Amino acid sequence: MTLRALFAAGITAVAVSLAACGPSATEGRTAYEAADDRAKGSADAPVTIIEYASVACGGCAAFHEAAMPTIDEYIDNGDVRMVFREMITGQPELAIAGFLLANCAPDDQYFDVIDILFEQQRAMYAAMQQGRAQQQLQTIARAAGFSNEEFRQCLSDEEGLQAIQRRNDAAADAGIGATPTFFVNGDRLDSIRDGQGVLVYAVDGEVLTDAEGPIPATFEGETFSRIIAYYKARVDGGAGDGGAG
Repeated sequence: MTLRALFAAGITAVAVSLAACGPSATEGRTAYEAADDRAKGSADAPVTIIEYASVACGGCAAFHEAAMPTIDEYIDNGDVRMVFREMITGQPELAIAGFLLANCAPDDQYFDVIDILFEQQRAMYAAMQQGRAQQQLQTIARAAGFSNEEFRQCLSDEEGLQAIQRRNDAAADAGIGATPTFFVNGDRLDSIRDGQGVLVYAVDGEVLTDAEGPIPATFEGETFSRIIAYYKARVDGGAGDGGAG
């Protein structure tokens, strides 16, 4: 059965419960979060990064490979809270199937499944070209602890599918047109070209600049280390929500 058929199929067994597929319960939230956001890191962290992303988006996978190990260090030491907002970009069937799987995992494993999906993204696309997308996704599900029946029920969860669509629509309504898109302490990071034609991050048209100069619009760990330091310094200095300098 194809992924499309799995999405369309009704569940005749017991449906996956809303508790299993709903947002993770988080103690406390920052001022920048919505009630159904998925987040990791302390709610008291001085820097909140919101990422709009899709598990079927190549740029998102590049960011998670290059920058997330660095960001995770800041999460572990209490400096960053990372918020993940789902969007359906890239290959829609793969994005939806991946998000269904992540949301059906136990709450404390949501980000683990997201990480696996990014790591396996190329394999998923290759499998899709060979007509083996379902088998590849099922392999990922087994690695995450799903039984075959749980896997089938999850991909057939109509309420879960509708929730993913609602989140995608909310992102579009907020003006998010591409993934990944980042907000830091409420500021949307845009990439623009500076006077030398180099892509740099900017807020409201103003280039983000630190002691090293303009911050390049890349997905490298060093770039996000500079962004985090920039915003943390503003908070520590009492400058409020941050912004461009």
